[in-house]
Amino acid sequence: MAEHKKHRSGFVSIIGNPNVGKSTLMNALVGEKLSIVTAKAQTTRHRIMGIVNGDDYQIVYSDTPGILKPNYRLQKNMMDFVDAAIGDADIILYVTDVVEKGDKNADYIAKLREIACPVILVINKIDISTQEQVMELMQWWKEQLPEAVIYPASAKEKFNLENIFDAIVGNLPEAPAWFDKDTFTDKNLRFFASEIIREKILLYYSQEIPYSCEVSIEQFREGEERYEISAVIYVMRESQKGIIIGKGGQTLKKVGTKARLDMEDFFQKKVFLSLFVKVDPDWRENKRELRRFGYEQ
Repeated sequence: MAEHKKHRSGFVSIIGNPNVGKSTLMNALVGEKLSIVTAKAQTTRHRIMGIVNGDDYQIVYSDTPGILKPNYRLQKNMMDFVDAAIGDADIILYVTDVVEKGDKNADYIAKLREIACPVILVINKIDISTQEQVMELMQWWKEQLPEAVIYPASAKEKFNLENIFDAIVGNLPEAPAWFDKDTFTDKNLRFFASEIIREKILLYYSQEIPYSCEVSIEQFREGEERYEISAVIYVMRESQKGIIIGKGGQTLKKVGTKARLDMEDFFQKKVFLSLFVKVDPDWRENKRELRRFGYEQ
């Protein structure tokens, strides 16, 4: 009689500095576009879970905001998400790349030395480096984190992800599934609607505009034929409202069109999207507002 395979299940927290490719890596490992991926820092503001299921395993990935020194309450709350993800992880997936200085945020590297759970270190973006540089980086990281297993990778090119995946499954604790096996994220469709709009803001506006914006879904109604979604983009100043709307409303219209098309692709259903812009000068510091946007516990 064949031996019954034991079920493995656990939480894998993806942490690292901004712009190293954490969201790209999670999206590649999960196979769904769950996290915003742009070239701008602070694109991931929430802790987003992506869930991968097999017959005898369940991996619960957490993509976290990039590590930074907080300048305002929103950023402090974002770093609280990172600390919570480290605290309840069964495996830490620490992502660095071939560009950043290794000792950036050395206090987090010191935390990883003390942590009890397995650490898998991914050196991302090797497609823009040389073999010699990658070998030097691997050696440097081995000295910093002797207990970590190190993988050079390219999340964008999907290089070496299979070996990383196998290492994750191999390090999962024996446990039953934490979520239903047909679940692929802990977030609801409203959340993804707001993230898709915020991604377009990050893509189409420059300088401080994206960091001054937040998106609130005011209405999310599912009809037989389509979703009807109404969203408000909050900005901090009247001048920013003008920039978001653009001349004759053209820029906002472009953002709305691109967001709608992405939503239809993600939801697999037609979408009717209405966008509005409002000024809220204090939203990044206001506890009540941050709670409404999902940043306060």
